[in-house]
Amino acid sequence: MSSFKELSKGIFKENPTFVLVLGMCPTLAVTSSLQNAIGMGLAATFVLAFSNILISLLKDLIPSKIRIPGYIVVIASFVSIIDMAMAAYLPDLHKSLGIFIPLIVVNCIILGRAEAFACKNGVFASLMDGVGMGLGFTLSLSVVAIIREILGTGKIWEIAILPQAYINEPMLVAILAPGAFITLGLLMALINIIKDKNKAVKE
Repeated sequence: MSSFKELSKGIFKENPTFVLVLGMCPTLAVTSSLQNAIGMGLAATFVLAFSNILISLLKDLIPSKIRIPGYIVVIASFVSIIDMAMAAYLPDLHKSLGIFIPLIVVNCIILGRAEAFACKNGVFASLMDGVGMGLGFTLSLSVVAIIREILGTGKIWEIAILPQAYINEPMLVAILAPGAFITLGLLMALINIIKDKNKAVKE
């Protein structure tokens, strides 16, 4: 039950994007397409899960004075693995995501979970925390990307969703930088409204 709680909190209660408002740079930059969003989310999930495991295992061996540099070395190792794997097996996606794969090293979601959870808890709980946060991040990116890609191209994953007339003249602003800010802002506003209504009902 406790493990399920660690897994689910990153998806709902402590969603890194919509609730904790972390990792905004990749959220805004890579969500112009669903393919990019899922690729970025799964890469971050891999790094979150395995860095949490290793940091949990090494928590008693890393001196407190150098714990942050130590965590960064661990995180960077897994980022290098996923970066090279994507370059070898998913070159188009790797090229599309570009610099945002190496920048996972300094993603505040990953370093934050290392500092706030993995260094204080057991291996399995840390794994569940990493996977939950990663899935929550992937879900958030995907929701933003679906809205932006449909409005900006009329398609999802190159599959036509809207009529051809719209595809010929889509709302291009949706897949540009302003569209990312507007979409994310509206989604966060909607989530806050729903949370406030649920809170009022419980009271």
